[in-house]
Formats: sequence, C-alpha cells, structure tokens
Amino acid sequence: MKRMVAVLVATLGVSGVFANEPIRSEHAQKTLEIYRTIVEVDTSKAMGNTPRVARYLADELIESGFPQEDVEIVRKDSFAGLIARYRGDGSSSKKPILLLGHLDVVEALAEDWERPPFKLTQDEVNFYARGTIDNKFGVAQLTSTFIRLKKAGWTPNRDLILVFSGDEESGMTTTRLLAYERPDLAEAEFALNSDAGGGNLDANGKAIVYRIQAAEKTYATWEITVRNPGGHSSRPREDNAIYDLADAIKQIQAYKFPVQWSEMTLAYFQETGEQLGGELGDAMIAFAYDPSDEVAAARLAKESSYIGTTRTTCVVTMLKAGHAENALPQSATATVNCRIFPGTSVAQVQETLAQVVANEDVEFELLGDPTESPVSELRSDVVAAVEQAVHARYPDVKLIAYMESGGTDGMHFRNAGIPTWAVSGRFMNPDEMYAHGLNERVPIKAFYDGLDHWTIILKALATSN
Repeated sequence: MKRMVAVLVATLGVSGVFANEPIRSEHAQKTLEIYRTIVEVDTSKAMGNTPRVARYLADELIESGFPQEDVEIVRKDSFAGLIARYRGDGSSSKKPILLLGHLDVVEALAEDWERPPFKLTQDEVNFYARGTIDNKFGVAQLTSTFIRLKKAGWTPNRDLILVFSGDEESGMTTTRLLAYERPDLAEAEFALNSDAGGGNLDANGKAIVYRIQAAEKTYATWEITVRNPGGHSSRPREDNAIYDLADAIKQIQAYKFPVQWSEMTLAYFQETGEQLGGELGDAMIAFAYDPSDEVAAARLAKESSYIGTTRTTCVVTMLKAGHAENALPQSATATVNCRIFPGTSVAQVQETLAQVVANEDVEFELLGDPTESPVSELRSDVVAAVEQAVHARYPDVKLIAYMESGGTDGMHFRNAGIPTWAVSGRFMNPDEMYAHGLNERVPIKAFYDGLDHWTIILKALATSN
C-alpha cells in the first residue's frame, strides 16, 4: 500500500511529500500545487517576479472556467497585482466582497537559512520557505477555493473579487492603485483579508482563540543620519559619525513607549489570558483589568507576539555607514521602523524619537507616506460566517477582534471607505510565527486543515436562501 501511495505521489509530481501521507483530495492537491509554484518564485522587491506569479494565477483561474475578461493583471512599475471576479447571479442585490492577499515577499538571504528559502521543503511538522505564511498561504488558499467552487458549478448571489497586490512588503504602490484608483473595487460592501487574523494554538497544540483583525497599527519608517567632515583614519577625531549614530541607536533601544490600550485590545487580552492560563495568561488578565499595572505590562513586553498590542514600538532594522576602510566616516545612517498605536500620530512619534536621541545633529527623514487607518467594527454576518468555518475545526473556540501590530493592505482599503477584516485560515502557535524571519514555516496540519475555511465563509456570505 505504501508503495502504491509513493507511486501516486510521484505520478502527481508532488515532490517532498512523505510516502506514508494519506492520499489527498483533488482540492488539496491543487492547493499544494499552487502553493509550491508561487512559493518557489522569489517575489521580493528587487526581483521583478510578481508579474510572473500574477500571470500563473491568472492562467490557472482561466483554465478552471473563469472568463478571460474577468481576470486582470494590474501593472505598476515593476510590480503586478491580480484582480479576478467571480460573477454572481445578482439574486441578493448585495454589493461585491473583496478578498485580499499579496504576491510579494520580503527578501531572504540563502546563506542565512538552514533550508533553501525559495524551495518548498518539509519535515514531519512544517512546510518551510519564504512566503509560506506571509502571504502565499492565503493567496494559494483563496485561488484554489475559487477554482474549487467554479468547477463545482456554484454561483454566488453577489460578485466575489480576488484582489492581490504586488508590493505590500515595500511601497504598496499597487495596493494604493487598487484601493484608490479602481471605482469598480470601491463599490464593494466590505473586504476580507487573508494576510492576518487566524487561530492561536498553545505549545501543546490546543486552540486558544480565533482572532479577527479589525484594526492595525500605523507603519512608519525613518532614516536617521549623522554627518561629519570625516578625514584620514590615521588621524581620529573625537566626534565620529558612526559612534554618534551608535549612541542614538542605544538610546532608541533603551526607550519604551508608554503603554496604550483600547476596549478591543483589553477584551483580546482578557479572553486570550483566560484560555492560555499560566503566568503569561495571568499577566494578560491583570493587564485587561488594569492596564496601568506596570508588572503585567512589563511581562507582556517580554513577549514578541504580544508587545505590539500594548504600545508603539520602534526598532532599528538596517545600517549603512562610511565610504572607505581607511577614512573616517562622513555619514552614518540607521533605518528605524515603527509600528504606531492608533491614536498616536506619526509626528508625535518623530518628536519623541528626537527627544530620546537628544542630539540635534541627528537628521530625521520620514520615508514614504505613512497611512493611519480606522477601526472596522465587527458586523454580525461576517462574524457568523467566520465562526461557522472556525467551529467546523474547533467547535468551542471563541472569536475576538484584535489589532494587528504589523501592517497590511487592509489599511488602504479601510481608508478608502471599505470595512476590512483579516480572517486567515491558519491555526498555529504565535511563538512559531517566523514571517519576515529565518526559516519561515507553516504547520502542515494548518495547511490541510484550512482547506475548507474560505469555501465555508464564501458560501455563508454569498449563497441565496
């Protein structure tokens, strides 16, 4: 029997799958095929490969029965996004639903990884590669769901539209185009985002809570620069651009922004703490009841998964300095990336950083155009549809709204007046979340268990009674 499975796997061309795995459904095989194909294309900013992935997905959708005129590749500079409309019969008279994702990934240096970053590999527990979570998991699951439903002959009662951006991880130029320059998309009633949300598991694999992302922090990046006349390295001077910049960096490292909260984040910590238990769970509950509790706030600040929900954070992510090994540096620059709590402005954060650095010679340059977005209040039909999908897997898990500490395409669609909620199909331990990091991964169980997630949600929201 094992030999027969191995032969079948080889015949299907699904490399890297263990021979003793069960034979998967056609939908599972197609999802894995799409997932593998797009993960193994490096779509980081400098590579120019998002048009290639957009073309591949478009061809898959057209081949499955979507009219060519309903599948559009959207170009912006070297990037490409994808719009694919699943036409409804109009029986509900409801406006379309947008389904969001992004085709690009952050850079990955192969020499730093234990596994090749742009080849889908696996062990007994996880799939590994850049983009396995962020966000090719969502893109593959949404695309294969459209294909599955189309082949099954299902017709929604309203239009459903895939909207995949091409540079969410960098300039968001395609995101802005899609959110602000497409009147056909602006007609949507709301958007569901595959790039955030999802379920949390504890270290033992127990489902704790399912999170619906209803808000996100403002993403802002500065370059801080120190300049100096420089000179010959054999003639050191007391002031040195690199040393002065290092002093500024250490000041930023040491500073902790004040604790902040909203009713949504307090409810999130109360529910998560009760389900999690233990020392960390107790700290969450204490914080939920009294966010001025310094001990509880300090305990949460130790957790990379939760610190962003308690305050604004700023961290140095890149450095560049000097021009020759035998010359004193004439400039030194650090990139400071901040995730800003709603209610705090970008200008206020820059003012705080300048005070923290306490050196008027440090120059601040704000990069890009940071976007402050509103909260999307939960609505009952969306919650009910997501609850149906979640409870098909974990019947007793509670659904709660939360604020994302990172940034997604959702910020622009919210600003365009389209309520947006992120409702990924993944369940995993947040401490195992390596998006943007080394050896990014997703549990194999989460991949396969999530195959019905979007089908249930879309049928709940777009099937006539």
